[in-house]
Amino acid sequence: MKIIRTRVTTHNNKKRVLLIFDYDHDLIEKIKELPGRRWSKTLNCWHIPYQKDYLAFLNDRFNNEIKFLTDENTNNGYLLNKNAKIKLESLKEHKNISKKIRTEIPKEFEETLKLKRYSNNTIKSYKSHFSLFLSHCSGHDPKEITDHQIREYLLYLVNKKKVSTSYQNQAINSIKFYYEKVLGRKTSTYYLQRPNKEKKIPLVLSEEDVTKILKQIKNLKHRCIICLIYSAGLRLGELVDLKVSDIDSKRKTITVRGGKGKKDRISLLSKTVLELLRTYYQEYKPKEWLFEGQKKERYSKRSVQKIFKSALVKTKIKKHASIHTLRHSFVS
Repeated sequence: MKIIRTRVTTHNNKKRVLLIFDYDHDLIEKIKELPGRRWSKTLNCWHIPYQKDYLAFLNDRFNNEIKFLTDENTNNGYLLNKNAKIKLESLKEHKNISKKIRTEIPKEFEETLKLKRYSNNTIKSYKSHFSLFLSHCSGHDPKEITDHQIREYLLYLVNKKKVSTSYQNQAINSIKFYYEKVLGRKTSTYYLQRPNKEKKIPLVLSEEDVTKILKQIKNLKHRCIICLIYSAGLRLGELVDLKVSDIDSKRKTITVRGGKGKKDRISLLSKTVLELLRTYYQEYKPKEWLFEGQKKERYSKRSVQKIFKSALVKTKIKKHASIHTLRHSFVS
């Protein structure tokens, strides 16, 4: 069972609960679903708003699948850890050191990613995974790292870090990109056994759940955003990239441009959502982007996530749902 240590503290004049754990990609994704969660660069950890029954809240949200511990001996600014005590004052320095290590990747790695027109999210993911790999093999010239060392690193991820199949594949892809696309090595000289992808049924929300969520959203623009994602099965990035011209009211279709795999596609626009969009358009009068921010720029992904999370909390639905869950719940 995974363990998260908690500590109540005051951060930026607000009472918060620190969540302290070793780096774990899957765990971080779950933490991101918590309402009010924030990442602190100063403390180098995640934290959530304080409430008296925060342990019960966390156990409930994680279905008791994670063990939450409280640090009793935290006077003097210490956070207890199984192997060591780390002073809060030193966490910022530790973060800066880690950041320096993670950014020391060959310049041509990022340049090749951009030349091949990889998406910003893919570039960010590849850089992160490859820099962690180089950090693990610190002291070695990247060009001289052997297949044996690469396999040792992948075994370390699987056996020691217990990463998911998806995470392992992302690590493999980033490493393969450097040695095959940047250095030009042949695939036959760099063979890695890929794990079978886990076939998990994605979490979905029932029509009743979605109705409850929508009832909590009073703002017209916010309601349009959530309705459109759900009714058209849009990804978050696709939603914020929509332009007014992408809506065809006569054909009742939405043109999604540059979706996953940089492919365009057509999605259906329901009559109910079309009427809602017409009301929204008359009130807000967007010019270029269908959903605009305060300065008429493209609406931010972060803002969309906040809309959904706020409504979800109010419904008291206990599913670990995210904005992407709406796409999984979409039925064409």
